[in-house]
Amino acid sequence: MTIACFSASSKRLTQFATLAISTFSLLLLPAQALEIELTPMLGYTFSPDLISGDRTSDISVTDEVNFSMAIAWQEATSKQRKSQGQGQVLINYINRDYTDTSGAKHDFSTYYAHFNGVTFMQSGNHTTTIGFGLGGAFFDTDNDSAIYPSVTASVGTRHNISNNLTFITEVRMYASLVKDDDELFCQAENCSAYFNDAIWFDSNISIGLAYRF
Repeated sequence: MTIACFSASSKRLTQFATLAISTFSLLLLPAQALEIELTPMLGYTFSPDLISGDRTSDISVTDEVNFSMAIAWQEATSKQRKSQGQGQVLINYINRDYTDTSGAKHDFSTYYAHFNGVTFMQSGNHTTTIGFGLGGAFFDTDNDSAIYPSVTASVGTRHNISNNLTFITEVRMYASLVKDDDELFCQAENCSAYFNDAIWFDSNISIGLAYRF
């Protein structure tokens, strides 16, 4: 049963990633004179609570390190003409866990994939960024997995180190439309937890290095 669940989760995740990559490729087809930017990021995610299987008490989900990768594109710039923003595909991964009311520990991973629009507000070598995106969240637990629609918003800064290298800081919020009665945390009729509400909020603080090609 464990192998079957893992196989199903892997298949759904592969489909999810393929859709994100394919859409990104389509977005690039008509583009001309573009600069491409690749940004690996490391951050820390603050997790909301779940509710126990009998719906009588909250269950804490661990706050964990998150790993992100952003692929962005913008019009080619020069010293006379600065970019006003960029399009972006952002993938974010968090692996966390929770302990149910019986004391059993459960694994709970989340993959986010979003298409974002990022606006630049520049002042010398310092740039403030505001972003908003639409996409999906892939939740993977010990027992099942599911994909939900998701939105994300961010505020950050960019500090130019060189012509091609930029230091990134970012505060980001995710809101995913989930089902509070979903059996994502259930094995047969035994449920260790449920979502506490119909919207799952994640927030994280990240830093990264952007390299522009």
